[in-house]
Amino acid sequence: MRRDLYDLGWGVILALTGLAVAGYAWASYDMGSLRRMGPGFFPVTLGLLLAGLGALIAIPAMGRPGQRRPFAWPETIAVVTALLVFGLALDGLGVLLTTALTVLIASAVAPRRGLGWRLALTVVVTALVWLVFVQGLNMSLPVWPGAWR
Repeated sequence: MRRDLYDLGWGVILALTGLAVAGYAWASYDMGSLRRMGPGFFPVTLGLLLAGLGALIAIPAMGRPGQRRPFAWPETIAVVTALLVFGLALDGLGVLLTTALTVLIASAVAPRRGLGWRLALTVVVTALVWLVFVQGLNMSLPVWPGAWR
């Protein structure tokens, strides 16, 4: 029986990445306590959750047969481009315009066609970013071009 090497490999990569992030944060930042969380608490928790997710993907893949699947180059390029645009444009365009642009770039390669759902997704995600990061967490981010909060 041939194992599902695709899911096994990516599950292991996720698990190792999560463990690396958690280990680095554990060694580099103060954890604090549950009452007063330090700067390392959140990255360690997310790293361990990512490692657990990787294990949930990899362990079942060891017992099921695999299929050959092509690598999703257009989707990979779109997501990496969206991340680069977000990182490079945040200071200049502000978080709201950058988020909208990022969502439009990432959704451009979705199998579902049409502009209406992409625009609706862009509005919803941008509104959530504004509600969570600007209003809820009061983060110091440039909200609009040239406007630091």
